[in-house]
Amino acid sequence: MPAANQLRSGKTHRDENFPVASWVIHPRHRGLILAFYNFVRTADDIADHAELGEKDKLAWLDLFESELLGQGDSQPEAVNLRKALAQRSMPPRHAVDVLKAFRMDVTKLRYETWDDVIDYCRYSAMPVGRFMLDVHGESEETWVASDALCAGLQINNHLQDCAKDYRNLNRVYLPRDALAASGASAEMLGDDKAPPVLLRCLQALAGRTEALLNQGRPLASEIRDMRLGLEVAVIQMFADRIVALLKVRDPLSETVHLKPLQLLGYSVAGITTEMLRRSVRRRPMSSPAAGA
Repeated sequence: MPAANQLRSGKTHRDENFPVASWVIHPRHRGLILAFYNFVRTADDIADHAELGEKDKLAWLDLFESELLGQGDSQPEAVNLRKALAQRSMPPRHAVDVLKAFRMDVTKLRYETWDDVIDYCRYSAMPVGRFMLDVHGESEETWVASDALCAGLQINNHLQDCAKDYRNLNRVYLPRDALAASGASAEMLGDDKAPPVLLRCLQALAGRTEALLNQGRPLASEIRDMRLGLEVAVIQMFADRIVALLKVRDPLSETVHLKPLQLLGYSVAGITTEMLRRSVRRRPMSSPAAGA
């Protein structure tokens, strides 16, 4: 059996819109996080592969799942993640959930409503945040804010790449009812510049995404692990800036990605803000004067 990594796009964790196992995260967690990332990245590239048919893509994804669950050793990404999870006595449920999203990518090209898109995020994005929280031993009570932040990150990505997804994969994550309400159509995503009705739809969806990101804002403060809290603060900062661009720019003709210097600046700002917040929260209250 050939290895699925031959089908990789070449994209790595350094090419994502958010930090993956950055230096902020404790070194003891990075190996497991990178094993999870490489498994998910390879499966994602399979689902998006331009030369594979639907049947072959689904067969590859099924193979990935079966080897993750211990039924074979031909795929390094699945075997590595399986072993890394076993070392920490963690179940593979989050990786299995993500595979459901990639199967949806193969078989589902259109989404009818916002709720349908959120349901996709329930498998494509939310398990990633839950995995990170589990790795750090955080409470499941943090999942509510994490789910909102991760869904916002995912939809930011959908809006940023809406033209590329349509042109390359005939895949549209913009809800049909939102397009119709604005008088737009999916075919407009093939234009060099978004017509006003499509731009209105995209910016309205960015507004709904901003609301999701606001729901996820408490996450950094809910996390006990300081390093993870700092990383989440940086991710939140990135997401906020991207959605701000999406609310005023046309992703078909304008840049809606952050540049390297911007990423660095927002990283410093996110870390500094979260460290100050944690410092103030931990500062002991002054004792009242004797006899007061």
